[in-house]
Amino acid sequence: MSIEQTFDNVLQEYRLNSKMSQEELAFNSGLDRTYISLLERGKRKPTINTLFALARALKVNPSQLIEELEEKLSNPKI
Repeated sequence: MSIEQTFDNVLQEYRLNSKMSQEELAFNSGLDRTYISLLERGKRKPTINTLFALARALKVNPSQLIEELEEKLSNPKI
């Protein structure tokens, strides 16, 4: 599975665990809702700035998102 396809799972999982809609995440991160949708569908790659904005909006450290991504890439069954 590609990084984009795996990141979409991580992002959506964190967003849903935070009980946020895509629109709420977009507003809280300063990003467009359609961009959030594209990220969650694996159609776009996040920049480092985007990663930090998403992490801030989700109230997690950016490293948590990266660690989760790395874990899922290493163990695709998770």
